[in-house]
Amino acid sequence: MTTANSADSLRTANPVLRVPPAAPDTAAAYFAAGLAFHADASDVAAALAADGGPGFVVLDSRSTEAWDQGHIPGAVHLPTALVPERAERILDKALPVVTYCWGPGCNGASRAALALSRLGYQVKEMLGGFEYWAREGFPYETAEGRRHRDTDPLTAPVAPGADCGC
Repeated sequence: MTTANSADSLRTANPVLRVPPAAPDTAAAYFAAGLAFHADASDVAAALAADGGPGFVVLDSRSTEAWDQGHIPGAVHLPTALVPERAERILDKALPVVTYCWGPGCNGASRAALALSRLGYQVKEMLGGFEYWAREGFPYETAEGRRHRDTDPLTAPVAPGADCGC
């Protein structure tokens, strides 16, 4: 039987439970909000491949050199710094925008999403950026043509037709 003192002792010693988990309704609101702001590379790829189009625009917010090195097929190129002056000329406010940059260590897509939302666009950020797009084995385009890498087994299932289940 666990006593209140032993439960308190465990909670204090356990770095995960030192701060108790949020109440279920608070957690549900937090996670629902996260999904309103983010999409993952796998979901973006599935939507791009779907019949009838994805219903959104994919925006690469990196430099021209990065774009030439590799980008998602069909993406619009608009570097973060140029969003305020060029977005309204090349993007339709009726379509949501999904931004991406290099990867999880780069916040360029977040900055582009902020600038776009301030201009009145509905925006999501693609988690993992171009790095995870390529690591999951999705095709990309370079200045030399279309390419893809083998799927990194630490990021996605490698068996043909396999689904991560999430």
